[in-house]
Amino acid sequence: MKRVMLKLSGEALAGPNKTGFHEETVQKVALQVKELVDDGIQVGIVIGGGNFWRGRSSKNIDRTKADQIGMLATIMNCIYVSEIFRSVGMMTNILTPFECGSFTKLFSKDRANKYFEKGMVVFFAGGTGHPYFSTDTGVVLRAVEVEADVILLAKAVDGVYDDDPRNNPQAKKYTEVTIDEVIEKNLQVVDMTASILARDNHMPMWVFGLNEENSIVNTVKGTFHGTKVLV
Repeated sequence: MKRVMLKLSGEALAGPNKTGFHEETVQKVALQVKELVDDGIQVGIVIGGGNFWRGRSSKNIDRTKADQIGMLATIMNCIYVSEIFRSVGMMTNILTPFECGSFTKLFSKDRANKYFEKGMVVFFAGGTGHPYFSTDTGVVLRAVEVEADVILLAKAVDGVYDDDPRNNPQAKKYTEVTIDEVIEKNLQVVDMTASILARDNHMPMWVFGLNEENSIVNTVKGTFHGTKVLV
């Protein structure tokens, strides 16, 4: 495995705080990613965090503007997390689909590949750059564009279930599931647009719990306890 795209949910990064970021959790993630990079694996990262605003509308804020606020939230999240990554000895760069002055660089596949070849962790912030698309769609789009081998979905829940295990203790966990089943049964691994994009471009996704000890490294190196979404 040469290149992976890691999606970190804002909920999982909040750790025991349940909101915002838990710095100890983020540092543990950073050290795991550093181990992968030191082993020669190229890592791209997408971070959620726009859900508070994405899709929200009111008589004062319409859907398009709400989604734009959500995109900016993901950029702030990436700047914060990338700084924690730098503090443990990694080189990072943040790419966005629109200009953000000196804060980020404008996304292109060539630029991303150049950074990967230099051993940098590349953060893909700002979603797709368009309203009505989530970071789920953003991570699949970027993974397809940069030809990642797999998308790693690090979540607060440790895999894909047939129901929400937090509400239903009898929910069944899948070891493997096809993307067609995900779409047909609306299993909500990622949203429907992202699921169809992954299916049409044969992009596998592995879903696991971020809070399991050393879960990112274990997932990449073969000790996997989550769910593989097959395409």
